[in-house]
Amino acid sequence: METALRSTKSLRDLIRAPLSLARFGVLATTLALSGCGISYQSPDVREREDGTPVVVVPMTAQEVSRANASDYTPRALPAVFYATTGGGSAVTGAGALPATPYLPSETPGSLDFRPLPDVQPEAYRIGVGDVLLLATKSGGSTIEQLSGLLAAQNQRQGYTVRDDGSIAIPEIGPVQLSGLTVQEAEDRLFQVLVENQIDPSFSLEVAEFHSKKVAIGGAVKKPSVVPITLNKLTLGQALTTAGDIAVRDREFASIRVYREGTLYQIPLKIYLDRQDLQNKVLLNGDAVYVDTSYDLDRAMEFYQAKIDVIALRTTARTTALQSMQAEIGLQRSALDERRNLFELRQKLGAEERDYVYLTGEVENQNRVALPYQLQATLADILYSEGGFDNTTGDPTQIYVLRADTRAENIGSITAYHLNVKNAADTLIATRFEMRPNDVIFIEEQAITKWGRALQQMFPSLLSATSAATGGGG
Repeated sequence: METALRSTKSLRDLIRAPLSLARFGVLATTLALSGCGISYQSPDVREREDGTPVVVVPMTAQEVSRANASDYTPRALPAVFYATTGGGSAVTGAGALPATPYLPSETPGSLDFRPLPDVQPEAYRIGVGDVLLLATKSGGSTIEQLSGLLAAQNQRQGYTVRDDGSIAIPEIGPVQLSGLTVQEAEDRLFQVLVENQIDPSFSLEVAEFHSKKVAIGGAVKKPSVVPITLNKLTLGQALTTAGDIAVRDREFASIRVYREGTLYQIPLKIYLDRQDLQNKVLLNGDAVYVDTSYDLDRAMEFYQAKIDVIALRTTARTTALQSMQAEIGLQRSALDERRNLFELRQKLGAEERDYVYLTGEVENQNRVALPYQLQATLADILYSEGGFDNTTGDPTQIYVLRADTRAENIGSITAYHLNVKNAADTLIATRFEMRPNDVIFIEEQAITKWGRALQQMFPSLLSATSAATGGGG
C-alpha cells in the first residue's frame, strides 16, 4: 500500500512539476511503447487470427429454440443407481393340484363311495378381491353409474375390495365391507353416505367375484379355478365350466373332492347316474379332482403330504423372512459398494463426463460437469458457480461460444450473445440449454479495462520518470 501511495505521489509530482525536456522525453517514450503494442490486453469476442469465422448471434427466444434443437442426450447414470434390493424369495403357498395318478393296467376293484355331505348354502359374503359397483336405478331396470363423487370409478368399473377388507371412496375414505352380505354392505354404505351428507340413493352390485373359488383339475378338458358367485355353485356346474370330464375308461375314474382335511370320493359311474350327486353344493376352498386311479389310500397320503408341506411352510415362515432380510442386506451392501466405487472413479477422473467451461469475469473460472440425465441451462451453470460481479463483468457482454461440428462448417464458431442490462432478459438464460464443450465468456466492463491498463502502466511510467530525473524525489 505504501509503495502504491509513493508511486502515485511521484506521478502526481511529475505531472505538476514544470515539464522539462527530460520529463517530456519520458512521456514520449511511454506513449511510444504503448503505440508499439506494449500495453494491457483484454480478451473479447472477434474473428480469429487464422480467419476462422466467429458469428455473433443475439440470444433471442427464436435463436434459443434453434440452438436447443441440436442433438444431445445427457449421459445416464450406471444401472446400479436404478437397481433395488427387491423383496427376496417369496414364501410360496400350498402349490398346484397333484398330477394325474397312475392308471393301473389290471381290473380295478370296487371304488369306495364317499359322497359329499349336504350343506345349506349361505348368502354370499363380500371378500378381498371382489369388485363392487355402486349404481343408481333410473326408470325400470336400467342401471346408471353415479355421477359426481362416484364418477371417479367409471373407468375402473367398480371398487375393488382391498387386502384390509375395505373399498376406498373418493372424499370419504375406506369403508369396511369384507365379510358382509350384499344387503349388509348396502346398509353400511347408506350410513356412511348419510354421515357425509351425500345422497344415499344407490344400489350395490358385485361386478366381479374373486374372493371365493373352487379348483377343478385332473381329467377335465380345461383345468381351472371357478369363482363362487351370488348363486350357489354345484359339482355339476363346476365340472361343466372346466370343459366337462375327459376320461376314456369310466370304470377307473372317480371324482374326488378335498374339503377342510377330508377327502370325499364319488365313482364316475355313480355320479353320472345320480342327479342329486351332480347337485351337491361346493364351498369356498374345495378342490375337485377327476382321477383315473382307484387307490384312495394312496391319494389320501398324497393330500396328507400336501397338508404337512403347508404346515411346515407356515412354521418356517419366520426363518424364511429372516433369510430374505439377510439376502436383501447383502444385496444392498453390494449396490452401495458399486455406487461408491463409481463415485470414487468419478472423483479421480476415470469416468467420462461432459463439461462446459467458465471464463472471463466470472466468480470462479472453472470446468463444470453437465448433470446426468438432465439438461443444464446457461443460468444453471452461471449461478451454481456464483454468477459474476457486475463491478468488473459487463452484463451486456455475456457469450456462449459453441463450435460448429458439421463437416461443411468445421472450425467455425457461433457466439450466442446475451445482454442482461435489462434484468428481465435473464429469463432467456434459464431456457438456453448447454452442450458439451461450450465456453461461457463474460467480458470486462470498459472502466475495468481502463483501470487495469493504468495499474500495469504506472510502474513502468514511474521507473522511466525516476531514471530521467536521476533518481531524485
